[in-house]
Amino acid sequence: MRWSTEKQSLKLFKRGHYCSLCAASKSPGGGAKTFWIECHCCKWWFHVACLSVSEKQFKKAQKVDWRCCLYRSLWFPTLNAVRAMSTSGGPTPPFTTLSVTHPANHITHVELHRPEKRNAMNKAYWSEMIECFNQIAEDSKCRVVVFSGAGKIFTAGIDLMDIAGDLLQPQGDDTARIAWYLRHIISKYQNTFSVIEKCPKPVVVAVHGACVGAGVDLITACDIRLCTQDAWFQVKEVDIGLAADVGTLQRLPKVIGSRSLVNELALTARKMYSDEAKSCGLVSRVFPDKESMIAGALEIAGEIAGRSPVAVQGTKINLLYSRDHSVIEGLDYMATWNMSMLQTQDLMKSAQAAMEKKSPKDVPFSKL
Repeated sequence: MRWSTEKQSLKLFKRGHYCSLCAASKSPGGGAKTFWIECHCCKWWFHVACLSVSEKQFKKAQKVDWRCCLYRSLWFPTLNAVRAMSTSGGPTPPFTTLSVTHPANHITHVELHRPEKRNAMNKAYWSEMIECFNQIAEDSKCRVVVFSGAGKIFTAGIDLMDIAGDLLQPQGDDTARIAWYLRHIISKYQNTFSVIEKCPKPVVVAVHGACVGAGVDLITACDIRLCTQDAWFQVKEVDIGLAADVGTLQRLPKVIGSRSLVNELALTARKMYSDEAKSCGLVSRVFPDKESMIAGALEIAGEIAGRSPVAVQGTKINLLYSRDHSVIEGLDYMATWNMSMLQTQDLMKSAQAAMEKKSPKDVPFSKL
């Protein structure tokens, strides 16, 4: 393996050399000065940007005897995930709106898959999300989830044409019965996103293009939010004559921390673009395009999946508890939690790995 010099990079660019990962001669934002990595074994070249790796990380990796194809060992999960996403054949049975794949060990990729409808959320979606995340919560092999959208945008929000009958022609003989029916429907829709929050496995959401209405409800229930430079977010509900009722008004204030900004977004339905989303804390990272974002999401997911599932799931559960309770209540809950969880074998395994200067990823943690 070798890291290209600037002179070599310029030659590769002029020759129209193609990256074996993105199949392009020019990497995102890199141009002719893009650095490449060559595998001496298979003679393939890769954009450094496509591999989401820094020069420091690369030099550190060189110290290890990888023998052949460094990218296979270090970045294969990312390569697999990007390819799986780009070649996705459609929803995964029994689902009709979701594609579920496993791009790497302990990582589940859930993709909202209605690209022909701009990933609008129809009646089937609201039930399938609950079923999907209940399955993930019970899957001992899964340690982290990446959620994304197929096609040109993340989601256009609720499919009003599909669910109009439920909302505009509610069942019931009188006001009380109609009200109970509507409450049941609203609670069901709320649970579609609450199930993400209740899932003990961390969820990394990757947003590209538009994220409208219910899309904001969805991402605020996730643990880590990423987006592309062309992403924009809109709390659209006031424009269609209703108050957002499935999570945005409850979770968004706790995500970005500015009550004034939340009020402005919710009351005016204006668009918020990626730069503002990053500055206010709605997202933690912004990527140049969808491919690099998915690669970044998989890198984060890989870091999480390499840690003790007891520690990771306990951290998520306690972060959520502390968000909704006082500091004293959170500390008390944490003490009660850890009086059991400190007895895990993962603690000794992690301590042993640290003393031996090994990565947590090298520790064979049991399923949870």
